[in-house]
Amino acid sequence: MPKILIVGGGYAGFYTAWKLEKHLRKGEAEVIVVDPLPYMTYLPFLPEVAAGAIEPRHAVVSLRRHLKKTTVINAKVTNIDHANKTATISPEGGDSWNLDYDHVVVTAGSVSRTFPIPGIAENAVGMKSIEEAVYARDTLIRNFERAAALPEGSELRQRLLTTVIVGGGFAGIETFAELRSAASALLEKFPNITFDETQFHLIEAAPRIMPEVSQQTADWVLKDLAKKGAHVHLNTQCADATDGVVKTSDGAEYPSDLIIWTAGVMANPQVVNGSDLPREARGRISTQADLRVVDENGEIIDGAWAAGDVAAVPDLTGGGVGGMCVPNAQHAVRQAKRLAKNLVGVLRGDEPVDYVHKNLGAVAGLGLYNGAFQSGNIALKGFLAWCAHRGYHGLAMPSWERKWRVLWGWFHNFFLGRDQVQVATTQKPREFFEAFASRPKPPADVSK
Repeated sequence: MPKILIVGGGYAGFYTAWKLEKHLRKGEAEVIVVDPLPYMTYLPFLPEVAAGAIEPRHAVVSLRRHLKKTTVINAKVTNIDHANKTATISPEGGDSWNLDYDHVVVTAGSVSRTFPIPGIAENAVGMKSIEEAVYARDTLIRNFERAAALPEGSELRQRLLTTVIVGGGFAGIETFAELRSAASALLEKFPNITFDETQFHLIEAAPRIMPEVSQQTADWVLKDLAKKGAHVHLNTQCADATDGVVKTSDGAEYPSDLIIWTAGVMANPQVVNGSDLPREARGRISTQADLRVVDENGEIIDGAWAAGDVAAVPDLTGGGVGGMCVPNAQHAVRQAKRLAKNLVGVLRGDEPVDYVHKNLGAVAGLGLYNGAFQSGNIALKGFLAWCAHRGYHGLAMPSWERKWRVLWGWFHNFFLGRDQVQVATTQKPREFFEAFASRPKPPADVSK
């Protein structure tokens, strides 16, 4: 029985396995998914998780619960030797071992793309995982709690009430707007903190934000953020973040205890660099339109497939950057579905079909009851766009079990408001126990 190895259980990996389970006949192939995490994260929900509008566990999808016919291995793939069709599996705390396969599907996704700016690696956090979103949420609330106990006007109080986000793409703007909205809601619980004390700064090197939407829509978003007390600095670069003090190219300084980096992504370098599969200039695995991996001469590499952010897939509609599909959820999900059908077709001797998908548009949540939507020349702003945002992503969330959890949470929040309790101490669960635990007395010194 052919063995299909899927490297990565994110968007593209989960959907590939999910659809393979649907299309494969019993006993036709064995499917194995390898990922260090036991769940897929629905990335568009991360800003709402950071703002306390969605319960973190509801924004992830359990691999084992929903991939009932697939073998799930929680480990890293540290090497892909496709010449011998062997992958090295490295479980946490255990010895590495080799897994033979007939087909490999690389869907390892992307990671935050950073630059060697002093202090960023030590003080910033990304917005690419559920853990980072939870950290941002807990830190924002905890900072309010700490600041409320400090005298007004103190440097530490101002630092705690300042949030800086680097990157003005969709992820950055949504995170920025959602956190600003969450902070405004928190002020109701902290009467000794004024609105003007809460400072939100977004730093963007380009002359505009949100390149996925029209200039008119982007300008509306800027004006809307300004009304809510959020400051966007265009044509500005982050030059330094040492000790949590963000210094910009125009000489400004913003001491902050919450710095979030959303300035781009890159293909997962650990998986890409740990394989012998060909890659293009930007570090992504080279594929042709039917999602089969190809070498520098365009020759198909038998048994190798790739999709999602880790793959350079030609955009046959002509709308992609550099002729390739942009790394977003729309493409990852649809590429995975096409890949699953093509792989089953190849197993049965059929010719694969090219992936073609024209971008449906872009929708962004900008805090409660506010959003922006762009599809061609059609643009919606405000409440209607917010409804479109929640409607689209509520339906796009995989499985009805997860859809229901998210929708039920939104329903509760409508009546009960955001959940504004931080549980940052869960990051150090043994700290409280250790502080009061009895310890053995040191042995008596018998030499005296």
